[in-house]
Amino acid sequence: MDSGTFWMALALVLVIEGLLPFLSPGAWRRMFAQILQLRDGQLRFFGLCSILAGLFMLWLLA
Repeated sequence: MDSGTFWMALALVLVIEGLLPFLSPGAWRRMFAQILQLRDGQLRFFGLCSILAGLFMLWLLA
């Protein structure tokens, strides 16, 4: 993977992350408020699931 691919992937993440607050700021705010209510262990679990899903997708695409 060259550096151009890395920066394109990062740019795509930013585009995807920006869609919900742009299209529905109220829903994004409510979701964010619910996330703030989660315990540390729950946040870590969701973070781990996200990491594993991303690694699995990279493995499939490689």
